[in-house]
Amino acid sequence: MTRKPHITIYTDGACSGNPGPGGYGVVMMDSEGRRRELSEGFRNTTNNRMELRGVIAALEALKKPCDVTLYTDSQYVVNAFNKGWLVSWQKKGWRKADKSPVLNIDLWQRLLPLTNDHNVEFRWTRGHAGDTENERCDVLAVQAAQMSGLPEDRRAV
Repeated sequence: MTRKPHITIYTDGACSGNPGPGGYGVVMMDSEGRRRELSEGFRNTTNNRMELRGVIAALEALKKPCDVTLYTDSQYVVNAFNKGWLVSWQKKGWRKADKSPVLNIDLWQRLLPLTNDHNVEFRWTRGHAGDTENERCDVLAVQAAQMSGLPEDRRAV
């Protein structure tokens, strides 16, 4: 059996105001030391949407199935997978425990199939705590959010 390549990914989202202009930053590294950085900004978005968009962009950038260790400072993202929130939301018709609709359904539904293509382990890292790659993602996200002419972050209705 052929072994899948292992990729380490760091992601972060940033938003100036919530909603407001925002961006995500991604650092991807393979086992041979190759490195790739991604970022993109949007206007009128939220921090959680940027956290999700960063994860989506990273996984969409992978060309073949991989074993992925993904670090994010977003407990929203990590807990959705590691604490079973996503499974519960889907069983309840994309409703939370309090029966209110889950936010960002469009992005969760875009992300879920990507986690089927890859073996993803979600790990939380404390933001702004000196983790070099997390700090780099934050710089990329903030820079992306400050670009001019940002596209609208279109949400599913």
